[in-house]
Amino acid sequence: MFIINPLPPQVDPALIALLAKAEPATIGHFLDFGFVDPKIHALWQVPRIAGTAVTVRCAGNDSTIVHYALGQLRPGDILLVDRFGDERHAAVGGGVAFAAREAGALGIIIDGVATDIGEIRDYKMPIWARGLSVVTTKRPYQNGEFGVPISIGGVPVNPGDAVLADENGVLVLKAEQIADAAPRAIKMQADEGPRLAEVAKGARLPELNGTNARLREIMAVQAKG
Repeated sequence: MFIINPLPPQVDPALIALLAKAEPATIGHFLDFGFVDPKIHALWQVPRIAGTAVTVRCAGNDSTIVHYALGQLRPGDILLVDRFGDERHAAVGGGVAFAAREAGALGIIIDGVATDIGEIRDYKMPIWARGLSVVTTKRPYQNGEFGVPISIGGVPVNPGDAVLADENGVLVLKAEQIADAAPRAIKMQADEGPRLAEVAKGARLPELNGTNARLREIMAVQAKG
């Protein structure tokens, strides 16, 4: 059975540009949800990307819907592929990566495996996956879903969500979360430079970031017992 829905609206480019300045790991200092299982990792030294989620889901050896998606992708999209737990059949290889790149997609995130890592690196197409396999999917035209809610690494993803990904991992956000999360992360990143400069001069990080002061307070309370 196939389900094919329309493409979702893309996230406001201004919000995506703002999000791209934030690091997923910095947002991880104050958010706990939306972070994809770290077993889904970058397959090469990828750049940071931020874009709109285009979703597909396919099972077993049938990647027909992935090929359909290649004809739908727009510049700024990120293709997310839910493989229903399959870690044997690679649904993305060199040809798919090349076609996605030429369509303007920024990257592909697979809850499953990929193949043709040499070609993927040569094409400089950012890919995140659980690993590599030499067994590939086919196109038997049996099943596939496009533009549906999916799950990637334990995170629910709706078509049109915002995606931020780099070498450290993948984060999925609602578009309305960007205006709060991204500026907070960007400020934290800007504050880190001066703090590390102080450490380089001999200051101790736990004194600068308040850890020691807070522990002194706690120990004083405990001493009063």
